[in-house]
Amino acid sequence: MNGLETAGFSAVVVVGLLVLFYGGTFLISTRIGKKDENADGYMTGGNNIGFGVSAASMTATWIWASSMYASATSGYTYGISGPIHYGLWGALMILFIYPFGKRIRTVAPKAHTLAEVMYARHGRSSQLMLAGSNIVGSLISLMSNFIAGGVLISLLSPFTFTQGVFAVAAGVLLYTLWSGFRASVLTDFVQVVAMLGAVAVIVPFIFFAAGFPAAFETGAQNLTPQQGDFFSSEAFMEQGAPYIAAVLAYAIGNQTIAQRLFAVRQTLIKPVFVTATVGYGAMVIGVGMLGVLALYLGFEPTGGDLNNLVPEMAAAYLPPVLLALFFIMIVGALSSTADSDLSALSSIMMADVYGQNLAGEKKADPRTMLLIGRVTMVVATALAVAFASLQLSILDLLVFVGALWGALVFPVLASFYWEKVTNKAFTVSVLAALAAFLPVRFGWLPLDGFLGIVVDVVSVVGVGVVLGLMVFGFLGLKAARIAAVAAMAATAPFAIGSLHEYATLCGSLVAYSVSTTLCWALSAWRPDGFDFALIAQRTGDFDDGSAGRTGAAAVPPPRPGADDRAPETPASPK
Repeated sequence: MNGLETAGFSAVVVVGLLVLFYGGTFLISTRIGKKDENADGYMTGGNNIGFGVSAASMTATWIWASSMYASATSGYTYGISGPIHYGLWGALMILFIYPFGKRIRTVAPKAHTLAEVMYARHGRSSQLMLAGSNIVGSLISLMSNFIAGGVLISLLSPFTFTQGVFAVAAGVLLYTLWSGFRASVLTDFVQVVAMLGAVAVIVPFIFFAAGFPAAFETGAQNLTPQQGDFFSSEAFMEQGAPYIAAVLAYAIGNQTIAQRLFAVRQTLIKPVFVTATVGYGAMVIGVGMLGVLALYLGFEPTGGDLNNLVPEMAAAYLPPVLLALFFIMIVGALSSTADSDLSALSSIMMADVYGQNLAGEKKADPRTMLLIGRVTMVVATALAVAFASLQLSILDLLVFVGALWGALVFPVLASFYWEKVTNKAFTVSVLAALAAFLPVRFGWLPLDGFLGIVVDVVSVVGVGVVLGLMVFGFLGLKAARIAAVAAMAATAPFAIGSLHEYATLCGSLVAYSVSTTLCWALSAWRPDGFDFALIAQRTGDFDDGSAGRTGAAAVPPPRPGADDRAPETPASPK
């Protein structure tokens, strides 16, 4: 590896570090006694988690090993602006969640998943589309974190990649299986404190050990003109712009985020998400700068695999004690998100598949729900371990999933604000957006000539949608319309004729554009509207004796074909 000697650990030391970390998190999770377990607590912690734990959990969930690896990859690929584009936009997306989150909690204060709310708002097809997308997204997220763990362990120890994946998977499952979401948020607090402390020490140490600031003077010849330009158009078009669109979709469509939104005390939503914004940005941009340093040093990761970049930089420049701290930092980062993915998957299967569909009109049995949640975690872990063997690019996975979720953003948000959105509009717009996204993203059709111009025009509309949604959350509908029109007018002269050359960005923008246009067109004709008060009546606690148990037993959700209109007289409680 460029002639540098790298540090590593013996098998005994690695096993000891893993036992220390996962054993400690398991002991923390056992503080949640079985006598306190119930289905609602397993999914959302009772909707009343305080500021410190909520802010730490939100930060830890958004900061994962994949974020660190992908930020460094961005720095290595695009130069100094790469980590800024990755970390800054990701941080701002956390900030953009809270105004929408306040509205979501207002209309559905006791819900467990966004898909559950879509069932109450529209019906089964919308619910299953959102739940299905989250199952796919969480499995990919889980897989990418296991990949990060496998790479880390294989590079710093005698163990193989596969053995590393199994070790991380078993450790995460050990403590999350015990008490679900509550175990996840409780351990997140400890993990995020450790991660922030480690980054504050490790990143500056590597910089100075590598010869900073002289390395940035002597290594400037290793950069292309675009990599050396802080305002690089290549970095913005290939990393910044796609990530702006992708992380907005992550913020709205991701169940791990929604789960924390439903768990935090309602009055604390704004301070929790503002705090998480700062924590995420500082840590991810900091680690991403290791990729920039590697670029200046001419550092070549083994086999050209950029997933190896961060672990090999740490191994090359850190002494054993700090390397052990780095090891714990990465394991903590990937574990904090992996346990969130497991909790999200279990809540989807508990609330959406069993609680709202398999149980039918009968009241769901909380004990059965807990069993389903735990079985889901085991099965999901096994699937993610199997998929991790593919060792796909983490950065590509993140952008792909975010773009895929872009098809859902407008239909989901509109369903919380606009009473005219119908189940048909939701379903048709999402399916059409996915059908448009896939051929553009993967180049299944030649995008030259007239077809390329069409894609450019549709993408320009997508730019207006993304900017409009961002403004809408903070400033309302009038300002959002102005921002959307201004964004399209400013973008069109430069984009039409060339934007289709950026497949990743175009795919995401097309998904936004098609879903928004169709959802609006199919809903605007509706003469009457939906009564949002019904959502709170149709969602609630599942456990016997819990306050607020309403759910489908009080007011049934719309029947298939009923077009989600509010019934004139709600059904009597069972």
